[in-house]
Amino acid sequence: MDKLAIVVPCYNEEEVLKITSKVLREVLEDLIGKEKIAPDSFILFVNDGSQDRTWNLIEEEHSAYPVQVCGVKLARNVGHQFALTAGLLTAKDMCDVTISIDADLQDDVAVIEEMIDKFHAGNDIVYGVRRERKTDTFFKRTTAQGFYRLMGLMGVKTVYNHADFRLMSRRAVEEFSKYKETNLFLRGMVPLIGYQTDNVYYDRRERVAGESKYPLKKMLALAFNGISSFSVKPISLILGLGLFIILVSVLAAVYALVSYFTGHVVQGWTSLILSIWFLGGLQLLAVGLVGQYIGKIYIEVKERPRYNIEKILTAGEDRSA
Repeated sequence: MDKLAIVVPCYNEEEVLKITSKVLREVLEDLIGKEKIAPDSFILFVNDGSQDRTWNLIEEEHSAYPVQVCGVKLARNVGHQFALTAGLLTAKDMCDVTISIDADLQDDVAVIEEMIDKFHAGNDIVYGVRRERKTDTFFKRTTAQGFYRLMGLMGVKTVYNHADFRLMSRRAVEEFSKYKETNLFLRGMVPLIGYQTDNVYYDRRERVAGESKYPLKKMLALAFNGISSFSVKPISLILGLGLFIILVSVLAAVYALVSYFTGHVVQGWTSLILSIWFLGGLQLLAVGLVGQYIGKIYIEVKERPRYNIEKILTAGEDRSA
């Protein structure tokens, strides 16, 4: 039987961690009882530099359930995408298949069994996809749907209404480990792997406890990172806009010359000032966008470690990395 690791990135999740551990342990026990996964399958909590008692609770769960509950402690907060990557790459050599899920239990654990069934049917990657977004606010639902459409227009391949709830086989994670970039956007990277995939569909729930760790600012940052890490179309759009403005400027110059020679010169400064402001703003926007891409290159070429693992708790072995 295949050994499963459920990877759970955590940041300040003390209010929900005990509940999450209990629910996921019950999932493991059910699948083990049905002989769908190996008896030594486990949960891997990844503490992303939490400021509360999250790591202490992970240690307590590991002490109580040394085989079923394992942990990774990162030396500092590096963000959800890095924490998830750290968990996947740590689990890679310890299991045959991984499932990543957030600690808040908004993703429906009931479909984990269906994911395993689809894995046994020959799929290396199984995406958890939301059926609908009725539980979201109008603003969040509209912006999320707009984000997926925008990613598609920019040429970035993603799975609509999929976040980071997914199953990946060991060879899929091994292939993912070859992607060394620092600017991570897993929703765009995983589809690049290219192995056989399938989807499971579920309804997203409310958080069991605590508050969301993804406010609007972080969601916008993730969206921009996803677009700028996978597409250069924004730069192409600026080039096209620049060419269009040059064409308009030529037509305006022709109009000005004709007006001058026919004596129909219109006096005034409003249109001139507005044009200067518009072109100045456009230039600043273009320089800023190009600067963002250059900044990403600057970060990538340094090749700094994406994260630092301080401690690992596994069955029969607790060690500092």
